[in-house]
Amino acid sequence: MNGLEDILAQDLSVVFCGINPGLLAAEQGHHFAGRSNRFWRTLHLAGFTAEEIRPEDDRSILQYQCGLTAVVARPTARADQVSAQEFVAAAADFEQKLARYKPRHVAFLGKAAYAGLSGKKAIAWGLQPETFGGAAVWVLPNPSGRNLAFSLEQLVTAYRQLYQATALQSA
Repeated sequence: MNGLEDILAQDLSVVFCGINPGLLAAEQGHHFAGRSNRFWRTLHLAGFTAEEIRPEDDRSILQYQCGLTAVVARPTARADQVSAQEFVAAAADFEQKLARYKPRHVAFLGKAAYAGLSGKKAIAWGLQPETFGGAAVWVLPNPSGRNLAFSLEQLVTAYRQLYQATALQSA
């Protein structure tokens, strides 16, 4: 099974970056396709999209100046099945991808992907002090239905902070 195609364009406001594709998303060819995944609902409720996008319409996210990618291309049933070595192996290509597309912000969905790329152990939620591939770095809670540590309301609050930062930049 192959990975999932990136949905990217030049100079986007935000690229949302998952850890890696889930098996269902890779099988269907659409990002965040799992029924329990709260990404699309969170994005809408946080203000990024005018309506809740369906996974099969994931390419429409580009009209909102947002894109989608993953650090590791290999699909797995669970994100914890991605090894530290896979993050290290993906780091240079991932940074080059960001430098090529030049988004203003990159939002890592969960601490694991950013920790794997940056080598940092202690990572706070929200805006990070450094950039990656020329983009401001945000670390947001993973919207997976398996992530029970965050309610939908907490996800929306975290994502809304990024939305407000992007809205201030474009004002």
